[in-house]
Amino acid sequence: MSRITHRLFATLALLLAMLTVTPSAMADMRGIDVSGWQSPTVTCTADYDFAVVKATQGTGFTNGYMTSQAQCVRQRGKSLGFYHYAGGGNATAEADHFVNTIRPYLGSAVLVLDWESYQNSAWGSSNWIRVFVNRVHARTGVWPLVYTSAAHLWQIPSDVRAHCGLWVAQYANNNATGYQTRPWNYGRYGEAMRQYTSNGRISGYAGPLDLNYFRGTAAQWNKYANPGNTNTPAPTPQPQPSPQPSKPSTGNGYSVVARSGDTISGIAARTGLWPVTAWSVPSGNINRIWPGQTVTYRGNGTIAANVNATGTRIHVVKSGETLSGIFGASGWQRVAQLNNLRNPNLIYPGQQLRY
Repeated sequence: MSRITHRLFATLALLLAMLTVTPSAMADMRGIDVSGWQSPTVTCTADYDFAVVKATQGTGFTNGYMTSQAQCVRQRGKSLGFYHYAGGGNATAEADHFVNTIRPYLGSAVLVLDWESYQNSAWGSSNWIRVFVNRVHARTGVWPLVYTSAAHLWQIPSDVRAHCGLWVAQYANNNATGYQTRPWNYGRYGEAMRQYTSNGRISGYAGPLDLNYFRGTAAQWNKYANPGNTNTPAPTPQPQPSPQPSKPSTGNGYSVVARSGDTISGIAARTGLWPVTAWSVPSGNINRIWPGQTVTYRGNGTIAANVNATGTRIHVVKSGETLSGIFGASGWQRVAQLNNLRNPNLIYPGQQLRY
């Protein structure tokens, strides 16, 4: 056999070996999470393998775009999930509100608890998380994933982590980026999912998006959505008391996870905690904050009670405020539309803005 023939067979053998060994990264799914801040058709056009749609918050709020956003995910044959943003009220009532809202999708969508400090009066309570996930499981047979930032994983109790997958938020920076196969600290926390930017730029949508990876295949996603491979009916919940307005509380030590477009003045306006100089930030410079960072108030102000009895979120405009200053560069347009503001540059002190 000639040397050329030997080389040919060696090359063919190498090619066959490369074809039969699949890199583990290829198993990961790429996805987005969306809410009312995005358009109702974002999931109809964006490029993704999975999408997690905000369903509810507290006991009275439902994402008005939820149905249209979820419908496009299903129509395109992509993997679907729903999340509930914790309001910190009665954990059982919030779980019931979530389950009742997404009930038509049970068995076909991953369920998630979004655990953040903003507008969450139970922030820091591990037991609240425990009660919520156990209630969801009792009614659906599904253990929800729990989303939080890497810095606050300690709030998730061990018995919850034994049942529930983790969805961890941690950003290396806030530079615009497309999908990444190995983001910073990939897999470090044993997470099922990872959110690595809020400034994602992908085809099919003109604007920033949260980008994520899921460490598995569509079949593994479905195991989270329907571990028993059955559609478990949800029993009728017991009547719950009407939601009550949030009570003001002392703000000293109150923490917020910064969102895309946030400024300290905007956070102070949302929370009612002034002055801005009383806020502590990781960089030491209140003009330099990044999405995903935790900023903490060290003053003696009082947290604004900005949730009314119907569950609608309200911000009362203060002197000198602007829409973009309150809601960020990526959120003011949505608020302007929601409140039918003909001139978004013209708002008045004392004006109540729904968001």
